[in-house]
Amino acid sequence: MTVAKTSVLVLDCAEPEALALFYANLLGAEIRPGAGPDMIEVVGGAGVHLAVCLDRGYAPPSWPRPEDSQQAHLRILVAAEDLDEAEREAVSLGARPVSTDAEAGPREARVLSDPAGHSFTLAATGPRTPGEELLGGSPARLTGTAG
Repeated sequence: MTVAKTSVLVLDCAEPEALALFYANLLGAEIRPGAGPDMIEVVGGAGVHLAVCLDRGYAPPSWPRPEDSQQAHLRILVAAEDLDEAEREAVSLGARPVSTDAEAGPREARVLSDPAGHSFTLAATGPRTPGEELLGGSPARLTGTAG
């Protein structure tokens, strides 16, 4: 028999309150106290459950450069027709675009960094053509991927 488990992706940072607020606003989630005094959880519908933790010696990852490179990143799924608006919203909340290629034209994934320097991707869940059904379920699902 398998024991029921819940997983939480924890992001280290120097200012957990500010980073928790960033992700709560970006994902339409709520903030609640975490397991310890230095941890804050971000919890919402559609599978959103992450935490931010105080790290007094935190240094932001330098992805895509190899030194101090990322260990993981968030992949936030958004309806394809909402991708441009989701990117504008993330930037208005304090995210910074990360240019990883010189490809011109529409992109189905946008790489950004949060205010603490962690990279995350806004990715389209389905076609951009109006009238077509979206693939992959509801927008704003959150998944963690190894980097």
